Amino acid sequence: MTIPAEPQQPRQLMQNDPFSQPGYTDNFYDSVGGHNTFAKLIDVFYDGVATDPLLRPMYPEEDLEPAKRRFLMFLEQYWGGPTTYGEERGHPRLRMRHIPFRVTPEAKDRWLFHMRTAVDALELPPLYEGTLWDYMERAALSMVNSPSEA
Repeated sequence: MTIPAEPQQPRQLMQNDPFSQPGYTDNFYDSVGGHNTFAKLIDVFYDGVATDPLLRPMYPEEDLEPAKRRFLMFLEQYWGGPTTYGEERGHPRLRMRHIPFRVTPEAKDRWLFHMRTAVDALELPPLYEGTLWDYMERAALSMVNSPSEA
């Protein structure tokens, strides 16, 4: 005769384990403020891009709104928000989508300069700020596809 197993309870490391609390299980998107936070990030970032002589030519559309929308959708989906990007555009294929543009180390640095301004404008707690910034640095570096203009 087999005795039925008792249901497993989530294992806690210690009494009142903080890692089982909702604050540790929410996704990044929700934890940093959701859509409003990412919309602010994108708005501040593109305010800088709009006047940058190196980056602005990489955005062929007269109006930056379509680029802003695409980047917003991508970041929201990446960080656990709505999946609109994937539904509308499919897999991100970031490197492939950036191949038509000459992304030099200098362009990466300018991109990061404007993104740093945008991330700082969010005034996130250090853990979230560091997580977001680490991603932005790695993503920017991975987009470089051309040597310096020397």
